[in-house]
Amino acid sequence: MQRFALGYERLARMVMLIAVVHMAVLVHTVCGLVAFGLFPSIGASCAVYRQWLMSEDRSWGIRQIWSAFHAAWRADLRAANLFGWALAIPGLLLLWEYWFVQHNDLGQLGILASGVLLVANLAYLLMTCVGWSVRSHYAERAGWIIRMSASMVVARPLCSLFIVLLLATICYAYYTWPGLAAALGIAVPIFAIMASVYAWGGLPGMNAHDAKEQRARP
Repeated sequence: MQRFALGYERLARMVMLIAVVHMAVLVHTVCGLVAFGLFPSIGASCAVYRQWLMSEDRSWGIRQIWSAFHAAWRADLRAANLFGWALAIPGLLLLWEYWFVQHNDLGQLGILASGVLLVANLAYLLMTCVGWSVRSHYAERAGWIIRMSASMVVARPLCSLFIVLLLATICYAYYTWPGLAAALGIAVPIFAIMASVYAWGGLPGMNAHDAKEQRARP
């Protein structure tokens, strides 16, 4: 019974964490006039989740979560926008290319191009997802983070698989119950990505195995 109570408490605190991060994303995105507030909010979400996942004491309160988010958002305002737009523009071009091929009759070449572009879009989406996680852990230049993220997508297939499965499940849940999307927004997908990288990404200093060993030490 005690184990059930502890598990329920951990789940409740995790839900509270995600809910508070969602509200913080909304407020700070609006504060940044949306275009300049969204990417810093994504970076701050990753930073808060990273701190929470690596913390021995995960009993964070609302004030602690909000303070950590706001501090990360302010410190990362310029750099997160540069990184976010640097990833978003090629991603939007890839999506447009895929849409163009899908809505124009290009014959056999079009079918081949459609398949190639679909794989390219999925790979780029994975690299982008992992990129924000890697960026929250390493204070490196954008080029290094992108190369590291691209290599992780290939070298950590289990991590990539879980990210795809979790994002697909979240999209299905949001489509089936639209109220969930309004209540939790992008905070859930970001948490799922960070948890996948933490559990299966194998990043030095940011993985579940190292954390267990550290807690087991006297």
